Amino acid sequence: MKIIAINGSPRKNRNTAALLKKALEGATSKGAETELINLYDLKYRGCISCFACKRKNGEHGKCAIKDDLTPILEKLETADSIILGSPIYYMDITAGMISLLERFLFSHSIYSLEIPTVYPKKIPVGFIYTMNATEKQIDEFGLKQSLTLRENMIARTTGKPLESLYSYNTYQFSDYEKYESSMFSEKEKAKQKAEQFPVDCQKAFDMGVTLITNA
Repeated sequence: MKIIAINGSPRKNRNTAALLKKALEGATSKGAETELINLYDLKYRGCISCFACKRKNGEHGKCAIKDDLTPILEKLETADSIILGSPIYYMDITAGMISLLERFLFSHSIYSLEIPTVYPKKIPVGFIYTMNATEKQIDEFGLKQSLTLRENMIARTTGKPLESLYSYNTYQFSDYEKYESSMFSEKEKAKQKAEQFPVDCQKAFDMGVTLITNA
């Protein structure tokens, strides 16, 4: 079994990456082979509406753009499970993650009433979100509803329900004294980091176990 985690954060060793690594630990505990990919190491762009993936008698399920994302998309074709991870920037996932999903999802949809997806298998997918906002703020903003729409599109493509994990009120800076951040309470952030983030790490570990079990 192979599970691929994709880090949509530009930071390789902070909250999103930490949770993805915990999820991979969970998968490893069940004997899975794992790989972590950092999107911001790559040079690529989003969909350019060339429609090569929609041509009759064309190569459906293959994005025609050739760049650093091409081999990653090829790996996703053979994975037994995928875990996506992204911080929330201005009420959405990062631009890097959006560009990946544009090309992955769009290339597997051929506008057919009979064929909802040309993805070659049915696999479980997880999505880990990290954010500065509290759960109450996220609920007030209605963010989960918009993220759920994208999750449904992912599940439609990969054929199984998507598992999600939200990590709220994360500790953003190593030293809050160096940054303008009066809208946050460093004390509350530190408390969240000490008490809740370990719980989130365990949830991520459990997600990895569940995804491989359901693969």
